[in-house]
Amino acid sequence: MRALLPRTLRGQIIALIVVALAIAQALTLWLFVDQRALAVRSALAIEAADRAGSTARLLEDAPQDLRSEILQAASSSLVRFTIGPTPLVTGETGNAPNWIERRIRAVLATDDPRAVRVDLHTEQPRPPPRAGPAPGQGQMHGMGQMRAPPGQPPVSTTALDLSIALADGSWLNVTSRFRDPPYQWVWSEAVPFALTAGLLAIVLWFALARLTGPLRSLAGAADRLGRGEDVEPIAPTGPEEMRRLALSFNDMQARLDRFVRERTQLLGALGHDLRSPLTALRVRAEMVDDEETRERMIATIEEMREMVEATLAFSRGMAMNEPVETVSLAGFIGGLAREFDETGLAVTTGEIDDAELRIRPLSMRRALRNLIENAVRYGGRAAVSAKKQNGSIVIRIDDEGPGIDARELERVFEPFVRLETSRSRETGGVGLGLSIARAAVIAHGGGITLENHPEGGLRVTVTLPREQTA
Repeated sequence: MRALLPRTLRGQIIALIVVALAIAQALTLWLFVDQRALAVRSALAIEAADRAGSTARLLEDAPQDLRSEILQAASSSLVRFTIGPTPLVTGETGNAPNWIERRIRAVLATDDPRAVRVDLHTEQPRPPPRAGPAPGQGQMHGMGQMRAPPGQPPVSTTALDLSIALADGSWLNVTSRFRDPPYQWVWSEAVPFALTAGLLAIVLWFALARLTGPLRSLAGAADRLGRGEDVEPIAPTGPEEMRRLALSFNDMQARLDRFVRERTQLLGALGHDLRSPLTALRVRAEMVDDEETRERMIATIEEMREMVEATLAFSRGMAMNEPVETVSLAGFIGGLAREFDETGLAVTTGEIDDAELRIRPLSMRRALRNLIENAVRYGGRAAVSAKKQNGSIVIRIDDEGPGIDARELERVFEPFVRLETSRSRETGGVGLGLSIARAAVIAHGGGITLENHPEGGLRVTVTLPREQTA
């Protein structure tokens, strides 16, 4: 069912309304056909009752020798009149609406409480007999064997049997057979339905533009915001609900920008303000006479200075002042690999798909450089590949190192966390490289994960959203 619906909201709403209209039209036609069949049966029953009452009056007023001619003239292929000593409809078998009996008595125009018996029932279709009709039963045989036209299914027959008591004690027996009208669709209704559905679809197509247009604008703005781009406030247009949604989105974006900006400024100011005290401490440490104490103090101050510089770099990585550009994935990865090749680092490139990315080049280059340098430092060499996958760009960086304990795969992204004992006994900076890389990737609307490769080594997977075309 889901695969049959259009992909857009506007198309789905129009499709569902047209389907609902078609179902309503089909129910209306079905009810119309059923009411039509009921009206036809009622009309035939009225006609048979009127003819029976008129024939009974005529037989009582006419001479006995004319009765056979009257019966023959009143009979037809659907109605047969006979006179007999006993009623065709007995008191036990009579079953019909009271209005038929009342109609016959009204036609008789007499207050005589004579017996009038009516039986109305439905006869199911029967196969035609192989032998011919018995003598004298040709007309009734034709009535009892009413069949549907060739190519149509058998139809049921409505039987109306009447027995009216005559003044001389005999009974006028009336047998009427008429076929129920076949259930058939009124195909002439298809053209008005098609015109109505088409007009409704056109009106809805333009009317829903006031809803889907702002939704598309909101989706595009949310996508750009997720990639860290600067997004202009959305103009509140469309229905009241869409206006409120646009205003809420604008407020949310402003709060997010203010929060990130204040946090980044606070972090940068803290790192900057620590430089002066550290410089003063370094000068005073140089004046210490004891050489061993002086060397330890200077080493500690240098470590603190590196942490401050790393903090400033981290704050710069979180800042989003760099403009977003559309770059070629192959050209961007290839250029980064050439930079490492020029420095003599063991970096190779694998399969790289042809795609476009909207990124902040300096921020993303800094993030990937940190990841590749870590792979080379702790794994000996790095292999970089990139491919398109499910509407995203997946960049993989594999090394040949010992990997990381599975319990530490997420913790290494925390600031100032170092795992030298698990990967290398050499100091790997101050533990902000992966934090800076993840901050930059998340600012682009992507994600980053670490996993130990089954064949050995660590794999870094960076997922970035692809450039969306309108």
